[in-house]
Amino acid sequence: MEDYFAYFLKRMGPSTHRREVPPSTVEKYKNKLPSMLISHWARYGWSGYGDGIFWTVNPSEYATLIADWLEHSGIEEPCTFHVIARSAFGDLYLWQEKTGSRLTICAAYARYLYSKANSQTRDPDISVESFFAAKKPENNDFEGLFQGALKTLGPLQPDEMYGFVPALALGGPADLKHLQKLKTIEHLTFLSQLALLTDWGFPDLDSL
Repeated sequence: MEDYFAYFLKRMGPSTHRREVPPSTVEKYKNKLPSMLISHWARYGWSGYGDGIFWTVNPSEYATLIADWLEHSGIEEPCTFHVIARSAFGDLYLWQEKTGSRLTICAAYARYLYSKANSQTRDPDISVESFFAAKKPENNDFEGLFQGALKTLGPLQPDEMYGFVPALALGGPADLKHLQKLKTIEHLTFLSQLALLTDWGFPDLDSL
């Protein structure tokens, strides 16, 4: 097992609900996403980790949602971004083909953080390794609600997320009482119709 993934598993927790990646999907993305990521798919599939707090995903399932949500965000070349992972609360991790730039979307607040690739992060395989090695459960939690949601609502299936009802954009509170298990794509599509994506306004740390 690669060192970066062993470290990721040690911090994040074991896998669950593994889905095999079809050859057609490998072929579709082999010239769009890093070869290290494609190899990762082949070895480990798309899975949940840490009781479902973090998931690797099929980018195709998110393509229409992302194209529509990014269209009016001001982000350049939105159609070149692909979702490669997500959190239990719908935070999305996107990779830009060719450039290796990353985009993180906090769906609950309709905010994004853009990390532009530079000379130090341009090697795509090294960037993939650092992406997984840097992931921690607490960075994929939402206000410390994951364990409570897991206990109260039960574990997630691969097509589910924890979402707030009513949505935060509609004035709903961010507490355990207002969390539900929801279908991921359907709920994210609903959130995308409530608010345009806006920049968090934080500096791009990768470019400093």
